[in-house]
Amino acid sequence: MSESTTPGPAAGADPGLGGRTALVTGAAGGIGRACTLRLAAAGATVLAVDQDEKGLAGLAALAARTDGRGSGPPGRVETRALDLTDLDAAERAAEGVDILVNNAGLQLVRPIEDFPPEVFSRVLTVMLEAPFRLVRGALPHMYAQGWGRIVNISSVHGLRASAYKSAYVAAKHGLEGLSKVAALEGAPHGVTSNCVNPGYVRTPLVERQIADQAAAHGISPERVVSEVMLADSAVKRLIEPEEVAEAVAYLCGPHASFVTGASLAMDGGWTAH
Repeated sequence: MSESTTPGPAAGADPGLGGRTALVTGAAGGIGRACTLRLAAAGATVLAVDQDEKGLAGLAALAARTDGRGSGPPGRVETRALDLTDLDAAERAAEGVDILVNNAGLQLVRPIEDFPPEVFSRVLTVMLEAPFRLVRGALPHMYAQGWGRIVNISSVHGLRASAYKSAYVAAKHGLEGLSKVAALEGAPHGVTSNCVNPGYVRTPLVERQIADQAAAHGISPERVVSEVMLADSAVKRLIEPEEVAEAVAYLCGPHASFVTGASLAMDGGWTAH
């Protein structure tokens, strides 16, 4: 069954997601937390999953005192501890959701010859194999109702490579391919699948990368930001998590029903070179 082509709210309106259920991975902080709060503000019931139980408790407390901004009654946030290396559990968690946001990630900055194989394997498991299993778990319900939204938080590193990030770049490039396949298969069923590709976002993950890059290059953290991270960006600042969450909300809303198989660069002009 195909998705309705009935026009949505007027241009500029908040994407109304009342009655929709969403799953956000890596939700305890950074982009995942911002996406959780934004989708709940649009009316969705959001299942926020992460292995960081303390971070999830903080998210739950924040959501409880955050006013909704959606066009209908604000949704709610439910939290659940989940280790995405448990692939069967990940797939089960996605069953029955209308919106899936694959956000969880990890990073290690090392030259290939020094990169621990076990870490490479874990990065690929969390950032590529787990999204596959989550999509696999979500699609039957989405197909049955003729509507679904898959948003994969990729990266500029899904479009470009950087030295010392073999696992992260490999995972993000794979995620791009998975997203496009899901878009092609999901289109006849009213399901869209897209990637959002931010540059460096102001998150704890990036703060750790700054320290790793400083050690790898033998320079100060301040020089890492200005000379390494933002070297190819025309806009010389880090992106805020809330900016990424706005793009995610757009892709889940009615005006994005024709946007699928896309990679939305939010990279300050990095890929314009």
